[in-house]
Amino acid sequence: MVRAVLQLKGVERHYEQAERRLTILNGADFSLHAGEMVALVAPSGTGKSTLLHTAGLLERPDGGDVVLAGRACGRLSDDNRTAIRRNDIGFVYQFHHLLPEFSALENVMMPQLIKGLSRGEAAERAAQLLDYMQIGKRATHRPSELSGGEQQRVAIARAVANAPLVLLADEPTGNLDPVTASYVFQALEALVRQSGLAALIATHNHELASRMDRRVTLAEGRVVPL
Repeated sequence: MVRAVLQLKGVERHYEQAERRLTILNGADFSLHAGEMVALVAPSGTGKSTLLHTAGLLERPDGGDVVLAGRACGRLSDDNRTAIRRNDIGFVYQFHHLLPEFSALENVMMPQLIKGLSRGEAAERAAQLLDYMQIGKRATHRPSELSGGEQQRVAIARAVANAPLVLLADEPTGNLDPVTASYVFQALEALVRQSGLAALIATHNHELASRMDRRVTLAEGRVVPL
């Protein structure tokens, strides 16, 4: 059996609210494999973002562990977790969060430069990714000069610029009209299939969810099949 790229093992996540403890994740178990796209479909307020942030090492689990490529990561130092996020995890959000003063090409170059690649190497890979996302002709344009769908395709290219093992996306098409959402998802799906990424995608769009390999939801703080 192929080992999972990402595993949540009995993950607990709690928040203190006034005098009460709010439990968001309650022994959550989940596995994600290379080349697999999984839809996370659940109502607002059930913990989708908390699950993604914990899986992506942005938040520490209060119990259990997050295992990435066989390495237990939940108790690592902040510096080690930051390095793993930079190299092995890509994030895409509902809003693109592109840097407005830089071009599309420069936005995709940025994580590579932070990682230590030369400008030439970073620019070459950024151009390849933008071409793959069918937005290469807009490489020199700033975010304000791009449509919503174009901005999100740049954001996806940036998320995978460092060739991560896992892509975590939180409503990546939530701000787009249905036609544009379908087009952006098609580009994302092709990228996942071609690269062998493991992708967990939170979405309210049931049509897009049905196009993924499987669907899961959150029930009483646990990940369950849908």
